[in-house]
Amino acid sequence: MHLPDRRPTGESGPPHRRVTGALMALVLLVLGAAGCGYGSRAPQTAAGPAVGSGPPLSADSVTLGYFANVTHATPLAGVHQGFFTGELGGTRLRTQVFNGGPSALEALNAGAVDIAWMGPSPAVNGYLRSQGRSLRIVSGAASGGVALVVDADADVRGTDIRGLRIATPEAGNTQDVALLHWIREQGWDIDPHTGRGDVTVVRQSSKEIPTSFRRGAIDGAWVPEPVAAQLVAAGGRVLVDEADLWRDGAFVTALVVVSQSFLDEHPDVVEAVLRGAHETNRWLTRSPRAGRDAVNEAIAAATGRPLPPEVLDAAWRHVRLTADPLAATLAEEADRADRLDLLGGDTTALRGIFDLRVLNRLRAERGEGAVDDAGLGVPHGT
Repeated sequence: MHLPDRRPTGESGPPHRRVTGALMALVLLVLGAAGCGYGSRAPQTAAGPAVGSGPPLSADSVTLGYFANVTHATPLAGVHQGFFTGELGGTRLRTQVFNGGPSALEALNAGAVDIAWMGPSPAVNGYLRSQGRSLRIVSGAASGGVALVVDADADVRGTDIRGLRIATPEAGNTQDVALLHWIREQGWDIDPHTGRGDVTVVRQSSKEIPTSFRRGAIDGAWVPEPVAAQLVAAGGRVLVDEADLWRDGAFVTALVVVSQSFLDEHPDVVEAVLRGAHETNRWLTRSPRAGRDAVNEAIAAATGRPLPPEVLDAAWRHVRLTADPLAATLAEEADRADRLDLLGGDTTALRGIFDLRVLNRLRAERGEGAVDDAGLGVPHGT
């Protein structure tokens, strides 16, 4: 895949001809039945409750939301291996798998999920639209693992993709904003809302993107892992590794976001989930092969099919798992979305979006330094 070796870790870092048949039938996400979910991107699947041993915490149950993406390896493996139930005791764990951040945000706002893994763009949008009342970011989850992949046979000189049809997972999601910003940086014209311009931006679900690519309906996509690796395996080539566009290759891809009301009422449950995430990342670091297998089994359970080993391995090397939310990069991504007129509020109102007090307390217990909130943490005394 010709990408830097960025292996997933706990805190510091988890052919040019198209192929047909089973490989291209492997798609990540399946949309829920129309009309039964949140907005146009319904939750894909919900798992039955699981419960550990011991008395419940302050909440009888907690619902976690996440995607069947390698950038969400922590919740995938943590649920699969029981790390979260081990920390939650008698509090029942429920899960919901989503196709993208906007739908996960809608579910969080509706109270259908309590804690969700999502990208920075929907988290920022949700915070600003609610005037800071709906959510808090309590931890980072992943850095990297995003690329622009184009058809190896496409007529592209350098990185000039004008005239091509490039897909993103959802309008306004993190990868959509990244692509639109990059297009503008090249000096090309693009309407962020319609996706029309020198490049045609096609908003499709992750389920549709590999199939559309195989059929020639799109020429490429700006996507997270493992969709990027799937497209490479299907005859694509990496034109832009997004990590190359950021200082030191680090930029936030996934965050842990909590409903503000749930955080206020059940901080012990939030702490238990963050402990479970830490234990999961430790295990993924120490047992990388078993970790990849667990993530793939979780993806198969959520989507109906596992990823081919070569696709999973390529995707795995491209993602770094970290509890550091890389807050300064979130601020930059929010500013980019604002310049594209895709935010529901003024980015100067972002102070308070991070509440890292529980995370930093846990890190202090382990003798680790606090992570920075780039001045966007909750005001002192809150």
